[in-house]
Amino acid sequence: MSPRLRKDAVNRREFLTKTATGMAAAVALPAAGALGTVSDRSIGAAAGNGELHSAFPAGAKKKIPIGVFDPVYEHLSLDEMLDKVSALGLEAMEIGTGGYPHNHHCPLDDLIQDKAQAKAWQKKFADKGLRVATLSCHGNPVHPNVPHAQKDIDTFRKTVLLAEMLDVKVIVGFSGCPGGTPADTQPNWITYRWPPEYDQMLQWQWKEKVIPYWQDAAKYARSHGIKRLAFEMHPNFVVYNPFTLMKLREAVGEEIGANCDLSHLFWQGCDPVEVIHFLGKQGALFHAHMKDTVIFPENCAKYGVLNFAFDKDNLATSSDTFRAVGYGHSASLWKSVVQAYMDVDYDGILSIENEDPILTGEVGVERAAYVLKNVRKEILGE
Repeated sequence: MSPRLRKDAVNRREFLTKTATGMAAAVALPAAGALGTVSDRSIGAAAGNGELHSAFPAGAKKKIPIGVFDPVYEHLSLDEMLDKVSALGLEAMEIGTGGYPHNHHCPLDDLIQDKAQAKAWQKKFADKGLRVATLSCHGNPVHPNVPHAQKDIDTFRKTVLLAEMLDVKVIVGFSGCPGGTPADTQPNWITYRWPPEYDQMLQWQWKEKVIPYWQDAAKYARSHGIKRLAFEMHPNFVVYNPFTLMKLREAVGEEIGANCDLSHLFWQGCDPVEVIHFLGKQGALFHAHMKDTVIFPENCAKYGVLNFAFDKDNLATSSDTFRAVGYGHSASLWKSVVQAYMDVDYDGILSIENEDPILTGEVGVERAAYVLKNVRKEILGE
């Protein structure tokens, strides 16, 4: 082998060692039965002790609040939910104001009409030791169906007004996804730019729809003192990974940042600690959803990672599915994740979102809270 080829081979091995950790260990996870749970293994095997080493200086001890995203309690009244959440020892909440998560506990139209009522609503949380840390309006404001888009645009603007009233600094949502042409009536999620007509559609989406809308929306938010729009990097929307997030941020401005939901990044092969460090260095880490993903190796080997299950009836033939924190990857991995957020001086909350088809509803929240509180205690030495 020539010296150049040997050097290239070494570089390739180094690259794979550094970047393949997350996916390689994820597919090493044992599969669950259709109704079973999954054993945990760390994806940080290279570290030797089940933890990923941080590239940042060690020893950051900032206590990041742990909270929960409220749609999981949609069957409860506001007061019942607050009793449940405070009993778990959580410290903050992310509240849906509309869009796909709806607004089960936030009468948005009423609150923005009456600041006193809005403050009284906020005080209910404070009285239980909870902070309303973020408002979430996950929608598609660039949907090609005009009434759909307008409803989500209106919800976003009302959410900005409520955030201003309550001094909430972060609004969470999706980037949206337009059609591929002016004649389309449904969104068109394009990730692969060949044949060339797909590249043309992708360029049209960003230039004509996505960037102009968010430039205007960010200006509106900024005019009301809101400088952090946290996009969940989610499939079926134009921002679905850190690369596309930074593309929009560069086009629009520093108001654009991440809701770092690792559950959508695990199956894409991302290393969670690398993602947190990357976004933290860019000053683009605004919010964090705490949700896990498990990959079933035998199905992934046959079908690939895009074969996702959303309910337990499909688990036997699926490649991956959402899990509660600690049920897709080990507590050691999640300890490394929490440490990484501390390392980059993240000043948001760790917001539990449960969409686990096995540990459903409140059970998944309780299990995730247990894992997160314990790994935080370990890091802080409490």
